[in-house]
Amino acid sequence: MDIKHFQDRFNVHFENESLLKQAFMHTSYVNEHRDQSLEDNERLEFLGDAVLELAVSQYLFRQYPHMSEGELTKFRANIVCEPSLEQFNRDLSLSQYLLLGKGEEASGGRERPAILADAFEAMMGAIYLDQGFETALSFLETNIFPNVEPGAFSHVMDYKTKLQESMQKEGKNVSYQIIDELGPDHNREFVAACYVNDQKIGEGRGRSKKDAEQEAANEALQKRQS
Repeated sequence: MDIKHFQDRFNVHFENESLLKQAFMHTSYVNEHRDQSLEDNERLEFLGDAVLELAVSQYLFRQYPHMSEGELTKFRANIVCEPSLEQFNRDLSLSQYLLLGKGEEASGGRERPAILADAFEAMMGAIYLDQGFETALSFLETNIFPNVEPGAFSHVMDYKTKLQESMQKEGKNVSYQIIDELGPDHNREFVAACYVNDQKIGEGRGRSKKDAEQEAANEALQKRQS
């Protein structure tokens, strides 16, 4: 990982540069370098999730004084969900800094949505630990918040609604079921199936049941359009 490139590019200069490296260190890389006593980015991801939620909450609270609590909650959920975090990673070209194991690299891990979203959260956790909340907030204000506006993330939550509306016109029922849970408790991934009149027409994965259902609905919509 080119630590100097990251710091110069984003004007965030770490006291402890190992934290920044850890933020982009996937478990597959650690597993292939056990002799180096490395730590993956999962704990930083946990912390970054909380940092993001607070920072986004503060931004929305100040930026949209006329929004109700329910509207703010929905808006925040759209911003901090996996598809949005993945897009932030892509927009900032952060995948170039990822440290992946050879197997994960070969299987396309550098493009995997969950890995990209997790790395963004871990990066925010690292910035917070090393530089404090104000620097983490400043990073978001410079690189993320200028693109945040009502409706900008509506696509994240639209798939289920769109499918429901489409099926209702045809007199059909839509339902969802979590058919599998993958990974350890601290890094769980859910697999959801989408059914129309008890016939499976879509499947999706996500770090929450809600995200998995949205992806399942998205696949169902794509199949109907093809």
